[in-house]
Amino acid sequence: MRQKLVIFGGGSSAHTLIPLLDDSDFDVSVLTSKPECWNDVVSLEYQNATGEIINTFSGRLTKASKNPEEIIPAADYIILCMPVHKYRFALNQIAKYINNKKTVFIGTIYGQGGFNWMVDEIKKKYSLTNIVTFAFGLIPWVCRVKNYGKNAVTYGSKAVNIATVFPDLYFEKLNNELFNNICYKWFKQGKVLQCKNFISLTLSVDNQIIHTSRCFGLYKVYGKTWKHKDDVPMFYRDYDKVSADTLSALDNDYTKIRKEIIKLYPKNDYTYMLDYLTLERLSYQSNNTDIKQSFVNSPTLTTIQTPVIQNHNGLWELDKEHRFFMDDIYYGVCIAKWIAEKLCITVKTIDEILYWAEIIRNEHIIDHKTNSLLSDRFDLSEKFKSGLPCYYGLNSIGDIID
Repeated sequence: MRQKLVIFGGGSSAHTLIPLLDDSDFDVSVLTSKPECWNDVVSLEYQNATGEIINTFSGRLTKASKNPEEIIPAADYIILCMPVHKYRFALNQIAKYINNKKTVFIGTIYGQGGFNWMVDEIKKKYSLTNIVTFAFGLIPWVCRVKNYGKNAVTYGSKAVNIATVFPDLYFEKLNNELFNNICYKWFKQGKVLQCKNFISLTLSVDNQIIHTSRCFGLYKVYGKTWKHKDDVPMFYRDYDKVSADTLSALDNDYTKIRKEIIKLYPKNDYTYMLDYLTLERLSYQSNNTDIKQSFVNSPTLTTIQTPVIQNHNGLWELDKEHRFFMDDIYYGVCIAKWIAEKLCITVKTIDEILYWAEIIRNEHIIDHKTNSLLSDRFDLSEKFKSGLPCYYGLNSIGDIID
């Protein structure tokens, strides 16, 4: 019997999933604010690093809709493909339509920011008793949208992927039905390994330290603005030592937190709660030992531009509404800071990043006298803006350990 799978969102992951799920037991629909933009068939070009097309995949959509009541009640699987800071709003938008009479698998292709807390939030609020939660540690493929709703490009799967499933007894079912169909089946690499807890995904470091440290490094070197857009360095191709040193220092702060968690809960399996370079070597099976070179030498990252907008003075500045801020500050570094405070750990680089984010965002995030998060201020506590555990009613380290 074919199952109903709903992709919620129109990000690059959505455009990649649809073609990769074509030869599967799923009827795939997409829940999107722009259903009129989606073709019945979505294609995916599999390219090598030089742009040569190795293969092309195509996937058929059963339906594209902006109305959750049309497709969510029948869903067996729901996968979020959108920026992290939109997850909570999205989950609350669809929760009342989820069928509570059967098991429904709710997951995301990128599990930053306590995704399990977000799902638990709607489970409690809407009395949902048959939910299985899952999340990948990192997006399984390097991918980008070519034409919205029509086609995309991928450079293939990471060499190794990890995912967490709760209850964990469902891992094999998910692995057989979904994970294998979107990774190894097509690319002959990227088999998914089981991570035993979501806190490992929350505290393993990728976007939340890569993006924030690079943006902060650009600020340190160039200041707040550039006169011409052509003056703005490329995000990875022009990666510099200042950014690399900042990333290393930020990663060290996270390492302090990770070590203390492991010390407090030694019986838990934290195999995949990793520092940046260890995670990079695992995911890509690389031999990188240098942070700067891991970016500069990447064959798939060189075309990524720094996210900037033109201000009212005609100068170019970092886009403070970009997911590099909205995801990686409020659902990344702020969460790490909250955990550090509960563990009584000093995290100087995290503090420095948050002080800088205040300047860019013109907000109050951290108390400059006590170095404490201002969790009661609207700049953090605005509904769904930040993912601090206390906003879910989780008030201790024990509360967040799954």
